Amino acid sequence: MKAYIFSMILGLVSLPVCADVMQSVTDLQHDWAKVNYTLTGDAQEKAFKSLVEKANAVVKQYPDAAESHIWRGIIESSYAGAKGGLGALSLAKAAKADLEQAMKLDDKAMDGSAYTSLGTLYSKVPGWPIGFGDDDKAETMLKKALTINPAGIDSNYFYAQYLIDNNHYKEAETYLLKAQQAPARPSRPLADKGRQQEIEKSLQQVRYKLGNEQHAGITH
Repeated sequence: MKAYIFSMILGLVSLPVCADVMQSVTDLQHDWAKVNYTLTGDAQEKAFKSLVEKANAVVKQYPDAAESHIWRGIIESSYAGAKGGLGALSLAKAAKADLEQAMKLDDKAMDGSAYTSLGTLYSKVPGWPIGFGDDDKAETMLKKALTINPAGIDSNYFYAQYLIDNNHYKEAETYLLKAQQAPARPSRPLADKGRQQEIEKSLQQVRYKLGNEQHAGITH
């Protein structure tokens, strides 16, 4: 009986910790969306730098939470994109390490977001000898994300981006349309709005390419 009561107390104590983790992650999500979709140029780069520091504090407080590593990885990779150039490579490597750690802790956390983000890194980062980019690994990661979250806006959008980068426009259109129809995320309206704008822009790009191919008589 005492053991049962003790286990119940442990369970009750762990609940606020879990809630605190999710609140911290939610704060990072909201801050990331604001920086990513409302800022540009030097202001965005400076804000991402500050947000990495905030994410560092969250990871330090919750080192065993996959979610904290996922969001630090996303922020680091976004900062790398804003920074650009070879100076961004160290950020991309840090993001890779965070996402790999998240997978070790819980690879299905946040609907497999670690696979989506790491797959995108493998797709966008230069390959050897400069970086760790690898199209085969990118495809494997992005497809794994889709098996975990087949209807998700991000899993479909980022796989479509991979397909666009590899000139598979018709298939990319299919996944962009799936992303466009993904269920809304009530807690992330700004991120959803920004992503939907990116989806629409990508659809226009894909349809332009398909139109040119059709005009030239190219088939896949």
